[in-house]
Amino acid sequence: MSKRLVAHWSFDEGKGKEVEDSIQKLRDPISYVFNHAHFQPSSEPQWRKGIVGHALLFDGYSTWVTRKYKNSNICREALTIEAWVAPRSFGGNEDEKLTAIVNQHNRKEKQGYILGVYKHGKWSLQVGIEEDWLEIWANNHPLPRNQWSYIVAVFNSREAEMKLYLNGREIEAKKLHTSAVIASCHENLLIGKNNHSKIVADVFSLNMFNGLIDEVKIHNQALSAEEIMDCFHTYLLPFSGEIPSIPYDDIKINRVILEHDRHRPQYHLTAPGQWMNEPHAPLYFQGKYHLFYQHNPQGPYWGNIQWGHWISTDMVHWIDVPIALSTEDDGLAPDGIWSGHASYDQDGLPVLFFTAGNLEKSPNQMTGLARSTFLLDHDSNLIKWVKHPEPVTVQPEGRNLHHDGFRDPFVWREGDTWYQIVGSGIEGICGAITGFTSTDLIKWDYHGLLYEDQNQKFPYLGEVWELPILLPMRSGKHILIISPVGKGADVEVFYWLGVWDKEHFRFIPDDDEPQIIDVGDFHFTGPSAMIDPKTGRLILFTITQGNRTPKNEYLAGWAHNGGLPVHLTLREDGRLGVEPIEELQSLRTEKLICMVNKSSQEVNKLLKNVMGDMLEIKLELYSNKTKQYGIKVRCSPEGEEETLIYYDQVDEKFNVNREKTTQNQEELTKGVQGGKLELNGENLRLHIFLDRSMIEAYANGLKSLTTRVYPNRKDSLGLKIWGNVTVKSMEVWKLKSIHSN
Repeated sequence: MSKRLVAHWSFDEGKGKEVEDSIQKLRDPISYVFNHAHFQPSSEPQWRKGIVGHALLFDGYSTWVTRKYKNSNICREALTIEAWVAPRSFGGNEDEKLTAIVNQHNRKEKQGYILGVYKHGKWSLQVGIEEDWLEIWANNHPLPRNQWSYIVAVFNSREAEMKLYLNGREIEAKKLHTSAVIASCHENLLIGKNNHSKIVADVFSLNMFNGLIDEVKIHNQALSAEEIMDCFHTYLLPFSGEIPSIPYDDIKINRVILEHDRHRPQYHLTAPGQWMNEPHAPLYFQGKYHLFYQHNPQGPYWGNIQWGHWISTDMVHWIDVPIALSTEDDGLAPDGIWSGHASYDQDGLPVLFFTAGNLEKSPNQMTGLARSTFLLDHDSNLIKWVKHPEPVTVQPEGRNLHHDGFRDPFVWREGDTWYQIVGSGIEGICGAITGFTSTDLIKWDYHGLLYEDQNQKFPYLGEVWELPILLPMRSGKHILIISPVGKGADVEVFYWLGVWDKEHFRFIPDDDEPQIIDVGDFHFTGPSAMIDPKTGRLILFTITQGNRTPKNEYLAGWAHNGGLPVHLTLREDGRLGVEPIEELQSLRTEKLICMVNKSSQEVNKLLKNVMGDMLEIKLELYSNKTKQYGIKVRCSPEGEEETLIYYDQVDEKFNVNREKTTQNQEELTKGVQGGKLELNGENLRLHIFLDRSMIEAYANGLKSLTTRVYPNRKDSLGLKIWGNVTVKSMEVWKLKSIHSN
């Protein structure tokens, strides 16, 4: 070993909250959000198998190693940094800073050094010398995701040069204009976190490494090309000279880490960790359902969006598979793979349509196409997808369409023609939906606006309509669904029933005024839907927004989840029917109660021993005189915390009261929410699903009410009928996790 090796972190501990530098015999702390967990039992950082012994898995938002400045040796005249790295995600979309692998720097003061990676796997060594900041980049040799790479960065003041090596070979060299030395820096030495990370939401540090790091070495000398190649080959001797592959289970985001979080839903769709927003692009292929979702694998915050991917055989039990579509330096969608839809090509094979984000273009949103590699690998899990190299649809010019609004393609086929609608708006006026047709999925002809609010009759529909859906129902009717955003928008899921005039590419609503499906106020958004090829049902998927503080999202390690799959129908009375899919019955375990025709007082005596936060409740209530009545859920024994779901007969409203949902003042779960529900003399029939922080309630198959609750007390698990009513029937089941073995 070199006498000028000044630090070596082997990460061979395989456990614990510290890592040893074998040269200085110091133990440096590992920061990790669950070292002292808030919503679940504490746990150690994540350790995995490494190139030698073990490696440390950095989660991208909370994991880093700190070497105090007073214990660090500043390498000034010469510096070599070695490391084995396996990134699973690249940050860098948020600003110009590097995601740090190893750094001890202050760029503003032009001091110290940083070895780090940028978006799309580009990587760089940067150093401060005197009054200058020097950079060398490996732009043409990006680091691959989920694979080991041996990287070496060299600064040599005597030879006035900087060099980068990848897997033993020199890939970049830069001659310097000076032989000055690296300027001293009084920052701590950090592994995995930038000394000057950008902060978002006053909580999240960006520019943090996400993936495996092993065998970090710092030399106070410039290693030669021969020495670096020898080191590389020595590492690979146990692997017959080949870089070992990494099992997917060793580098994936592991949902097991979060399974004991008392607020995290267990039978609703969740990303394995980090951030998600809307599920989208549902499809059915060879006996399996596929559903994708907007995902930031870097951390539990918005940005760096890719397409996550789940698979199911019943739309209830889902498994995680690798990310389907990632941003790449491809000129197509380098700045985001946003929402879209799925269809089938001429041969019946799945294709994905997505919103391609490219900030170098104006407008910066287009639609792209990706094809499955099924013909090559016959993988019915549809793990791999190949993007068409060019956008297939761009915003039509000269139509006064919203400059920042052209997204979320929805595609279907009729005969030999494919139809595509894309969410947009008329600049400064209203939301709108654009329409296109194609005979080959590549070339699309514009047909104008499918529908818009040109007369501005409903200003709450905003300036841009996202996530448009157009699907057939019975009796020749279609349903058009949108989610409005922009100035004045009420961000809910709105719909119209009406007629699809294919000849004129127009939607003609039965009534100009849109309706809402869910009355829970911003907890039921992000719609996507399909006609299930297996059953012919119209199935709607949504996201349930969380509304905790960013601090609590950071502490919990996840954000948001999907709503339950919903079956939409056109009822005989002409109203929209809204019901959870019947396959959810497979989650039932123990039946806790079953009763008929009892008073509320009798029922509440029987409910004293019925508790849980993963329950299904079916309830029919009759009231002749009481103005308001319903059921309290997630109740503490003395009622300090409770959430009331109720019906107001006078105002004909279906509501939730969250004034006493939690005693934790940080949680944003307050007030009364709800909306219009006309029962027309029917008894109130409720179908309620409780899943940790989730509440979904369906009333008479007409409206849903989705909301969130974050009780502070662990004993807020009770149920209680509210109001002087007759309970015509009541059944309660315990439900199991969809991830149970």
